[in-house]
Amino acid sequence: MPTYAKNKFAYHDYDVLDTLEAGLVLTGPETKAVRTETVRLKSSYISLRGNEAWLVNAHIPRYKYAGTVLDYDPERPRKVLLNKKEIATLQGKSHEKGLTIVPLSVYSKGRHIKLQIGLARGKKLHDKKRAKKERDIDRDIMRDLKGRM
Repeated sequence: MPTYAKNKFAYHDYDVLDTLEAGLVLTGPETKAVRTETVRLKSSYISLRGNEAWLVNAHIPRYKYAGTVLDYDPERPRKVLLNKKEIATLQGKSHEKGLTIVPLSVYSKGRHIKLQIGLARGKKLHDKKRAKKERDIDRDIMRDLKGRM
């Protein structure tokens, strides 16, 4: 189960409350481009329209060995495959104040490309600073313990 892309900014900018696994509808050359690990999820999000979920602003560049693909848009919306029950749950929770749906990683499971999505709440600036301070303290403690052993 190799991971092709991770959205590191999602964990920095949001508190991830819940995660789901979803399928992703891609064309053939897009699948090959994903497997070359060229996907960027930095500013992408999941949009719910009606009874469908869409991955918006994910950048999947053109596969370089695909030949000439006319009118290829690397940031086109891509359909996310979820059950009706999962979509209804996400719609209900996304209407709460401050909650959004963000993609966390793209990976393969068997021959299928999967997308891990998370229901997240945005962090405030002081939360980000506190998290960074805690990481630095933990890193210093681990360095001291490593030096003593």
